[in-house]
Order: sequence, then C-alpha cells, then structure tokens
Amino acid sequence: MTDRTLACHHTPGRGPTLIFLPGYASDMTGTKALAVEAWAKAHGRACLRFDYAGCGASPGRFEDYTLADWRDDALAAIDELVTGPVVLVGSSMGGWIILLAALARPDRVVGLVGIAAAPDFTSWGFTPEQKATLREHGRLEEASPYSDQPTVTTLAFWEAGERLRVMQPVIAIDCPVRLIHGQADPDVPWELSVNLANAIRSADVQTVLVKDGDHRLSRDADIGTLISTIEMLTP
Repeated sequence: MTDRTLACHHTPGRGPTLIFLPGYASDMTGTKALAVEAWAKAHGRACLRFDYAGCGASPGRFEDYTLADWRDDALAAIDELVTGPVVLVGSSMGGWIILLAALARPDRVVGLVGIAAAPDFTSWGFTPEQKATLREHGRLEEASPYSDQPTVTTLAFWEAGERLRVMQPVIAIDCPVRLIHGQADPDVPWELSVNLANAIRSADVQTVLVKDGDHRLSRDADIGTLISTIEMLTP
C-alpha cells in the first residue's frame, strides 16, 4: 500500500484489533490513544497506535502530506500491520479517515468509534477568506488553541479533502458505528455527528452527546465514556 515508514506501537491480544487514528497535527501519544491502549492491555485485547507520515515519531515533513496520504497510511496499517478484523477509533480528522477506511475495507472493518468526528471539514471548516489565502499563497498558518506551534494547512491538503468528501445522503457503511461528540465543541459542530449517524447506512448506529464536552473529550469522565463505548462495541 505504501513504502513509507510509520512509527507504531502494537499490543498483541485477541481481536478485533483496535486501531487509533489521531486528529489533524496530532499523534499517537495523546490521552485518548494511550487510554485505549491501556484498556486493551488490561483486557488482553489487540491494539495498534501509529503516527501518520510527517506526524509525531513518523519520518517526513508534515506539510508534505495530505488527507489522501494519511488515508493510505490507515489502509496500510490495516493491510500490513495487523491481521483479522479491526475496530477503528478516530478523533476529529481521524473520524473522517475511519469512514474512508471503512468504505475501502468493508471486509476488514467491523466497527467504528468516532470522537468529535470531523468528516469533510475542508468544505465547512474554512471561511471564504481562509480559502482565498490557501489559493493565493498555497498555505494557511494560524494560532492553535491546542499547541504553542501554529496550525498549518496546505492547499494540497485542502484540495485532497475536497476530493475525499464522504457526507452523502447515504454512506455505504454497514458495520456498527458509535459517535461521541461534545455539545460545547468550539471546532466541530455536534450536529455533524447527528447528521452523520442519519447518513450511515448501518442500522446499528448510536450517537452519544456530552452536554458540556469540548472538542478534545479528554477529561476523565470523557475517557470513561469512550472506554465504555468500546467495551460495549467489542464484548
């Protein structure tokens, strides 16, 4: 699938393998990824954390990669790093990539968990002025509320995102899906998860709304919600 080298941590155990997909400019050392791995280790479950190319401990320059590349990294993780069925857990942008992966590998993906999933954010997450800056300068640099480093978006990433939009009246995913979203999320509207749940073809779709939850959903109570959701999805 890809000749890129990806940093990863694999926990052996019984399946289906849980694979965590981070958000934009994030990596596999986040609170949620580590919590999923800790639960897996405690219960003898297989788990994989990995960094997209150019992110975290994986080699490469962040700005050289796009959503299509990171989608391919997720498919490579499914195809080359684990065997058997997988449950994909995706945060923010990772919630977009798990949908792309489920559409591409319906025979391998047996469950999805989205955390503040942000599919198609290239279409709704940028103002006309920001899009104009991308087209004129090829990149957009903004202060990040989550890091002391600015958030950089490239025109190549934005264009790849527009090509890979998934929000359709019917999204052809038939596995069980769980969507967790904070209603105090300042970055991704919680209504998006409700709309996503309605669009996914599977009959086994549940949405959990956390009234005071922010975008990260990394508080102890939020982590508890995530873990209990995974437990019920993978008995």
